[in-house]
Amino acid sequence: MLASSPRMNFFEQQDHARRQSRTLVILFALAVLAIVLAVNLALALLFILVQGQPLSGVHSYPKGFFATNTLVTLGLIAGGTLIELFNLRDGGDAVARMAGGTVVELKTVDARERRLLNVVEEMALASGIACPRVYVLVRENAINAFAAGYNANEAVVAVTHGALTRLTRDELQGVIGHEFSHILNGDMRLNVRLIGVLFGIQMVAGFGRHLMSFGWQTVDAGERNGKGTPLHIAVWVVGGTLFVIGYIGIFCGRIIKSALSRQREFLADASAIQFTRNPDGLGNALRKIGGLTRRGGADANILHPNAEQLSHLFLNAVRPGLLTGWLATHPPLRERLRRIYGRDVALLDVPQEAEENARFSVTPERLPDLPYVAAGLAAGEPDMQAASAAIAQTAAYAYGDGVPEGTRLAPAIEQAVRDPHAATALVYALLLLRSTAANDRSAVLSSHLQAQFPEQAEQVTALLLALEQLPGQARLPLLDLGMPALRQLTVAERASLLANVARLIAADRRISLDEFVLQTVLTRRLARHAGRAVPVRFLSLPELQCECAVLFSLTAHVLAPLSHQPAVTLFMHAVTACPQLALSEQDLLAVDALDFGIVKAALDRSNQLAPLAKPALIKALLTMADEHAAIPLLAADLLRAMCAALDAPMPPRVAEIYTASGWPDV
Repeated sequence: MLASSPRMNFFEQQDHARRQSRTLVILFALAVLAIVLAVNLALALLFILVQGQPLSGVHSYPKGFFATNTLVTLGLIAGGTLIELFNLRDGGDAVARMAGGTVVELKTVDARERRLLNVVEEMALASGIACPRVYVLVRENAINAFAAGYNANEAVVAVTHGALTRLTRDELQGVIGHEFSHILNGDMRLNVRLIGVLFGIQMVAGFGRHLMSFGWQTVDAGERNGKGTPLHIAVWVVGGTLFVIGYIGIFCGRIIKSALSRQREFLADASAIQFTRNPDGLGNALRKIGGLTRRGGADANILHPNAEQLSHLFLNAVRPGLLTGWLATHPPLRERLRRIYGRDVALLDVPQEAEENARFSVTPERLPDLPYVAAGLAAGEPDMQAASAAIAQTAAYAYGDGVPEGTRLAPAIEQAVRDPHAATALVYALLLLRSTAANDRSAVLSSHLQAQFPEQAEQVTALLLALEQLPGQARLPLLDLGMPALRQLTVAERASLLANVARLIAADRRISLDEFVLQTVLTRRLARHAGRAVPVRFLSLPELQCECAVLFSLTAHVLAPLSHQPAVTLFMHAVTACPQLALSEQDLLAVDALDFGIVKAALDRSNQLAPLAKPALIKALLTMADEHAAIPLLAADLLRAMCAALDAPMPPRVAEIYTASGWPDV
């Protein structure tokens, strides 16, 4: 079965995605070369036809003939690519809008949309990444989905209306698990780039289409005036020739998509099953897709005009059966099912609405409970207890296994994570709760909260009271849960939020570890350029000796009083785990040398490590924690923030601290 097959981990797949980017450049260059040669050859033949006699050689053509053809062709391709990439500057949101997606409101009372949000939140909280924005392709009755974005911190997940209505919760969970694999693997950035590249190499066909239209309209006008000339016909012929040649670009585009996409779909299928522990979730969803394809008709296809351009993003082919074999963008459906089940299985007939979906409803007065960790089940959904054994754990894909459990949120917090401005109050409440001793809290509230944002003071106070009722492990994950709401703030409002947080932290002229953790996560999620991919500038840990010393020192000082071991001993545990580093006991930094700026700079530079170099750093940090005991919450929060800063999912030893049971003492 596919679920037990060998798998790449997160960092290996990130490195694989980088190497595929180089493959994309090579394939793009070959496609451009083929188009340039075809354009020059076709226009040379047309020139001969217009002259009415064969030419004796290249010198017989007008001066600059081939150079002009080449430059115009390259200009069209480069211009189209740059324009499309500019249009996609908003990342996943731009792609979802291209597909006709409608964003799912966080306060939706639609039962199916609420269930979809809950499933996405489960995946995001388990992996320690910001919760993606969710879209629905409301005009598409096929069962399909995609994830898009330049980075996990600004990803979106989109599903079709057919997936909402025709899939059970388990099946929907399998589909979302598949898309989260693409988020964690680094596939998304390559896929978005591919949209721009393919648009560019298909520009010749578009230009030819416009010339044909112009020539045809001009010929019609000339004939009506009795003044038609062969030049007008020549324009139409040239346009038609370029349109035909442009299909080289379309053909090359399909080859590129096939070369880069098919194997990743097998990997994403395997990852979805590892996430959900339930092969029938994704398996039955694919069987239903096969049933729709067998039935035929519009319900088997994505109908949007941009479907072909975006075909490599989707869970399954947008036009099943249109292109098969080596030109297909996706592996054969039956082969995917064979790998999941280890045998041939029958396809499923698909009703207009899954029976499970027809048996529950949500009213404004009775919203589903919101999970604060990865296993919450929506209230009002019947027969969902069996699903608890198959809850997603996306961090397991990178590091190992583990199934978290869930619990409920207080209504005040549930409302706060759904509303952009209430979510800012939640951020202030989390900061005050985590950074202030109980006997000092009233002074902080009166002197800073009232002065800086009095309109939210009452709401912050109410949220403080609600947060105090949650276990400590439930608090930091609320930031990731509230990210879709916080991202609805304008750029100026986000900047104001980060500035307010900085002012609150600076109020007592010191920054605590809790404050550092909160600010690190917020900055990585909400800063102006948050979510954008970071270029690789360092290939191995030895290039970052000083940065490793800073991060090892900070973690050692945090764990020392909690584990009752000297900081230098813990520091050397990490150094021993990285024998390539030339560090010794003398490189342990003192506590007073670890200010915010130094640690932030170390994390920023460490994030520029090559993907395959990051696991060694994270595992070295983990070696400082006793492997036979739970990681203390304070250290877990620090490691969670470091993983966020490094654009990496949480290791399972960290993720398990945020489960609903087994709360470790700090």
